[in-house]
Amino acid sequence: MANCCSKEDKHKTEIEKKVSPQSSEEIAGCCAPVAKSDDSCHSKKQRPDYLLWVSGTIVLLCYVLYWLVDGHPDLPQWLVVMTSGVYELINRMWWGILAAVIFVGLLERIPRDLVMSALGQGGTLKGIVRATFAGVLLDLCSHGILMVGAKLYERGASLGQLMAFLIASPWNSLSLTIILVALIGLGWTLAFVLLSMAVGIVTGLIFDRLVSKGTLPANPNNGGITNGDSLGKQFVQLLKAARITPTSITAVLGDGLRDSRMVFRWLFFGIVLATAIRAFVPLDTYQALFGPTVAGLLLTLLAATVIEVCSEGSTPIAADIVTRAAAPGNGFTFLMAGVATDYTEVMVIRDMTKSWKIALFLPLISLPQILVIGWVLNQLG
Repeated sequence: MANCCSKEDKHKTEIEKKVSPQSSEEIAGCCAPVAKSDDSCHSKKQRPDYLLWVSGTIVLLCYVLYWLVDGHPDLPQWLVVMTSGVYELINRMWWGILAAVIFVGLLERIPRDLVMSALGQGGTLKGIVRATFAGVLLDLCSHGILMVGAKLYERGASLGQLMAFLIASPWNSLSLTIILVALIGLGWTLAFVLLSMAVGIVTGLIFDRLVSKGTLPANPNNGGITNGDSLGKQFVQLLKAARITPTSITAVLGDGLRDSRMVFRWLFFGIVLATAIRAFVPLDTYQALFGPTVAGLLLTLLAATVIEVCSEGSTPIAADIVTRAAAPGNGFTFLMAGVATDYTEVMVIRDMTKSWKIALFLPLISLPQILVIGWVLNQLG
């Protein structure tokens, strides 16, 4: 096929400009975007991301301060708690964040048709179930999974697939599932995993239904699968074309960091807020109130909303609620409501979809399911 910007076409373009000036914009459109006169010399300067830089600086200072003055008797107690909290959270989640950056960078290079073939057709039960299983199997922390979810949405996943993927994934990855088995036993762990998948599937189906009715906007990147090859064949072709070199590895990391920027800004802010709550609000106060009652369930929901911790941090807290407070429903609610009401997740969804409505529908749809399941688990426990 001839290039639309070949020499012959360029020559024709110049002729047509003289004959019909109004057609030049249409012709130029196939070659390259036409710069407007007022933007041709001076591009608009982007405003600094104050949330990212201020929160990131506080996290860095607290992490460094922990090393410099750990155990110093003259430090105020709140500062000791904050610095140790930042140090603990960063050490827990760094590997998940790094893995997420790599996954995001790799997804940038995976053909869109391959991603959509793996997830299945959006707006269908099969597609929702596939996205749910992908979230369960992908071993990343709750913040790392957001980076991958944003890239899947960009690659064309339906809104329902995105929500099912995010809800099912944060805490029940393989490593955290093993930890949870050790903390609360195999029975409760399997119940939590299966019930979280059920919430993800139901929520995903509701979101896709709302999109089909026009209540929520559809993913503008969703154009369907154009490659007729099977998933296995596409994957083999991708592996054959892959070239692992220092340059390609650097490019993957660079793309992953750039595309994960919007998650980092809320992640750092979440760390600052979480450690501040630890410093000024004793966690024992929350745990003492997490009994297997309706009031305890609602307090658990409130705590899960306010206490912003990564999945590695929420797992032992939830296990403690199950064992010490004898409230398995509250433990499930703490794990799941942290996903549904987490402001980091809500804000990232808003950023990636450009819709407050979509972001706020996440807790609106998923929270009632979580609370009902939590209440039933407390009655059975």
